[in-house]
Amino acid sequence: MGIILAIESSCDDTSAAIIKDGVICSNIVYTQKIHEEFGGVVPELASRSHEKNIVVTVEKAIAESGITIKDIQAVAFTRGPGLIGSLLVGVCFAKSFALAHNIPLIEVNHMQAHVLSPFIENREIEFPLICMVVSGGHTQLVYMRDYLDMEIIGSTIDDAAGEAFDKAAKMLGLDYPGGPLVDKWALDGNPLTYTFAKPRMDNFDFSFSGLKTSILYFLQKQIQQNPNFVKENLADLCASIQHGIVEILIDKLKLSIKKYKVKSVCLAGGVSANSELRKRFIESVSSMQAKAYVPAFQYCTDNAGMIAIAAYFKYQRGLFSTQSVEPMVKNYAI
Repeated sequence: MGIILAIESSCDDTSAAIIKDGVICSNIVYTQKIHEEFGGVVPELASRSHEKNIVVTVEKAIAESGITIKDIQAVAFTRGPGLIGSLLVGVCFAKSFALAHNIPLIEVNHMQAHVLSPFIENREIEFPLICMVVSGGHTQLVYMRDYLDMEIIGSTIDDAAGEAFDKAAKMLGLDYPGGPLVDKWALDGNPLTYTFAKPRMDNFDFSFSGLKTSILYFLQKQIQQNPNFVKENLADLCASIQHGIVEILIDKLKLSIKKYKVKSVCLAGGVSANSELRKRFIESVSSMQAKAYVPAFQYCTDNAGMIAIAAYFKYQRGLFSTQSVEPMVKNYAI
């Protein structure tokens, strides 16, 4: 069914993967460390790093897959959403590669790729299904009738879950990216020590601004009374904050499963690597007589493997792009 080279460059990770007949043969990710000292991704530095690393990343993906460059039958790339400079590097590379080797282009929506990531290792997933996508920039509930037939039924109205983790971590004085550090410290803490605000909405949308504000005011009050409060209670704080974020996610997920009565439920996105979320997700879905699917850790954060699986399904249906295609930063329908 073809060999496809896939490129992911939407934010600060340069990644390339090779998929052959629907099986991932290689998935190389170069993570940019420079942003840590700035406490967040610097777009200009991200795009420069992509320019520096994309060729060697692609070469390594090809070498590791055991194929030759002449075997590649199509090249896929992330069109959006993402940072314009980062997307441009990937789009321009893919267009040039396709032109040089006279092969078709396949554009991929970054969020659609996240949704499809559980299918990399689980082709037995049955439709229709619900996928909860939880990442640094997005939090969505997606109803799927088919691989490429998706409908967003719930989305965040303010911060994404990943942003809530990172901003809470910053309040605690933890380094960027803060989400994994909160998860690490939470392992030794009591999640019921502190309680923070939860949104009151009856639909499937998410909100984390109230929780974030609740955390801020609570810390300000406690630090005023005891300057060492955070240091002395860091594990319990991380566990409680993580519990609060996960509770918001799981509540909406259960609501959607009840409404749509699906038997398959997937988790995807960078925050799906969070240990508490993975645990609660599997427990909650199973309690509602549905089957839970969670991608392997290597396919949770931004990676070309997820671009490759999305491209594989589009390749089967002949859904190709032209050389006139350009990056789409936002409003790119899933």
